[in-house]
Amino acid sequence: MDSTKLLELKKTAVNVRKWALTAVYKAQSGHPGGSLSLADIITYLYFAEMNVDPQNPADPMRDRFVLSKGHCSPAYYAALGLRGYFDVKGLETFRQIDSIFQGHPDMKGVPGVDMSTGSLGMGISAACGMALAGRGKYRVYTALGDGECQEGSVWEAAMLAAHYKLDNLVAMIDFNGLQIGGNITDVMNPTPFDKKFEAFGWHTIVIDGHNFEEIEAALNEARTVKGKPTAIICKTAKGKGVSYMENNYKWHGNAPKTPEYEQAMNELNAWEVSLNG
Repeated sequence: MDSTKLLELKKTAVNVRKWALTAVYKAQSGHPGGSLSLADIITYLYFAEMNVDPQNPADPMRDRFVLSKGHCSPAYYAALGLRGYFDVKGLETFRQIDSIFQGHPDMKGVPGVDMSTGSLGMGISAACGMALAGRGKYRVYTALGDGECQEGSVWEAAMLAAHYKLDNLVAMIDFNGLQIGGNITDVMNPTPFDKKFEAFGWHTIVIDGHNFEEIEAALNEARTVKGKPTAIICKTAKGKGVSYMENNYKWHGNAPKTPEYEQAMNELNAWEVSLNG
């Protein structure tokens, strides 16, 4: 990856974080921690990887994305808005009455959303259906939470994807190690993700989910895999980019108050300035 592209991705990811936090702050409701851990993954998908066109969001040959961890819609909406599907300032109405930007993605209301999600464990099944229909035509990507992988339906979908040899399907596991109740290994240990997906017949790759060069290499590798789906286990930090949120499960579903929001924005603005040298 050339340095110009890398810098632009890093800047975009900071802005995804800023808008995701703004949405949650304005609503005083939502899920900031997992949105921040997802930001780099979703930035790469929409700004470097996927074949999509905001001017033609219903193109039947477009790549598809399913946010299986639907509660992290703030990051998803931020990426879509910055990509040009709608005015990103609309996120200031997040979770408000009559806003299209509700707490979980709604494919009928938000341009660019390929699947309505929210019930954990269900999104990957929809992604399997899309991949089955789109073999030889387009690629399908889905992002799952690590706590979400405690759901049995995730593994039913994993079994189906391998059985039908869905090599146009990529599942990206946001492995930040935390869920609403604490450490995932304390609540209900779903690890090791790589060995389990391998046992179900998937090709697996383990990466740093905040390193764009590793994300790029993993997705390029996934394109070479034939006859099986790929699971990319992305090691991340919940709340990435905001000091008091990082690796703190209490920010799974809490909205920052004004002083906390201002601190978070100051930190993210400083991060953005540092990228400019």
